[in-house]
Amino acid sequence: MKINMRTTLIGFATLLFPLMASAQQAPNDITGNYYLPPVSKPGEGGLLKSELIYELDNRPTPEVHASTLIETPEGIVSAFFGGTHENNPDVGIRISRLVEGEWTWPEEIVNGVQNDTLRYPCWNPVLFQPEGKPLMLFYKVGPSPTTWWGMLTTSTDNGKTWSTPIKLGEDPKIGHIIGPVKNKPVQLKSGRIINPTSLEYIINGNEQDWMVYFEVSDDGGDTWEIIGPVHDGVEFDAIQPSILTYADGRIQAISRTKQGVLSQIWSEEEGETWGEMTALTLPNPNSGTDAVTLADGRQLLIYNHSTKEGKQPNGRNILNLAISENGQDWKPVMTFENEPIEDGYAYPSIIQASDGLVHITYTYNRRSIKYAVIDPNKL
Repeated sequence: MKINMRTTLIGFATLLFPLMASAQQAPNDITGNYYLPPVSKPGEGGLLKSELIYELDNRPTPEVHASTLIETPEGIVSAFFGGTHENNPDVGIRISRLVEGEWTWPEEIVNGVQNDTLRYPCWNPVLFQPEGKPLMLFYKVGPSPTTWWGMLTTSTDNGKTWSTPIKLGEDPKIGHIIGPVKNKPVQLKSGRIINPTSLEYIINGNEQDWMVYFEVSDDGGDTWEIIGPVHDGVEFDAIQPSILTYADGRIQAISRTKQGVLSQIWSEEEGETWGEMTALTLPNPNSGTDAVTLADGRQLLIYNHSTKEGKQPNGRNILNLAISENGQDWKPVMTFENEPIEDGYAYPSIIQASDGLVHITYTYNRRSIKYAVIDPNKL
């Protein structure tokens, strides 16, 4: 008899939700061991800066979401999608650059215009700088995440101007190649680039089936090979992985899920094959995360330490940073936000710059993008 692992896990998670109800009053991870620090203030501890890229009373679009950031030789660059609201045809991709400590006005650089009478929304930009190649900006165009396709534009002047976008193409395994679905690619010492990505299929008429896969390139991003999907979509509905690397050559991918937890999956062969997908001990309210491997080998994960159930803070009303040395044992070390708000704090992006500082952006109530800088030596 085949056991429905999805039903089993959901039932188990349901039993856990009462224990996970309040991050301030009681432990709210799976093991019950974590204490969440109070909201950090700039200048205290490791948080050096926290500011909006643009003010709420002077917005380029009614809503924005899904930011990404990269370090260039001329400074930090961020991109995000913006328009009337997510999935509206007027949503395009905007770029803002940090110049002499100030963010430039977010300018739309690409959109989903198909012809004089048809325009589709844009989604989830991802910035990436491959070795010896122009700066890349991946993004998606299409009516929805179940039907979108991947696009790519490049810049040779650190994000000031951009090339005519091209479509990434198709593959028999997955249909449209979409590039990194939310979080940044990694380039390994061998030169291989791995795009962490995922599929959202429609099954049984309207239910979505979520599955993680990877796109790998050994020629600097000119062509892509599809690896996966790497799990069967039964035990975990997982999407939007981020990749961590380890000194012994292993790779870990951490994803959001519908099951109330973050999931993990490991590779020992540069992403060619992957092991079993399992749960981390950290909760997840079905919201995007991001992670980065620090130069000293430690791992940082930015995420919502909550579930969709229970008392506040729940859902996307809290945003946290956790640290780990092995990818298995995580300790929350910082709380960025912990105040109920209409559209929450979500879809973070995190990098470490050449000076060692960690840079973060995330959606602030879908009205602006918030930018934070951390000294990891103080965590």
